[in-house]
Amino acid sequence: MKLTLALLLALQVSVCVWAEPVPEPSRELVEKYEGLKAVFYKRILNAFSKFAAAMEPVLEQSETKEFLEELKKRPRVESAAKIVSGLAAELEPVVEKARLAVLGAYAHYLRPHIGESLDKAINNIKPVLDVVLPAEN
Repeated sequence: MKLTLALLLALQVSVCVWAEPVPEPSRELVEKYEGLKAVFYKRILNAFSKFAAAMEPVLEQSETKEFLEELKKRPRVESAAKIVSGLAAELEPVVEKARLAVLGAYAHYLRPHIGESLDKAINNIKPVLDVVLPAEN
């Protein structure tokens, strides 16, 4: 009986928490986030291209090249790649909705308290990232 009551109370609390609509993020915050995300992706792609260029001599060795070509031909690898790309396409709207919900919650609950210090931290780390992980070649 006590366990049932506790479960019902827990469910009621969880329903009440999610019954409140998540606030919408401001357009300025979404644009700022999109800009930071774009620069982050550029940094990652630049680092990956440098890594791929460094690994090219290793990948050109006959054993490694043959192994990678054989791996690409395997049906399991092909089907796994198709499944992953299909899942990514299907989950894109859900991820975007979740991202906007998190940005809205951040804007409403956290930004008034930590927004300025987080902005300063991001601006202070940018010069270090420009040296260590530049966005451009």
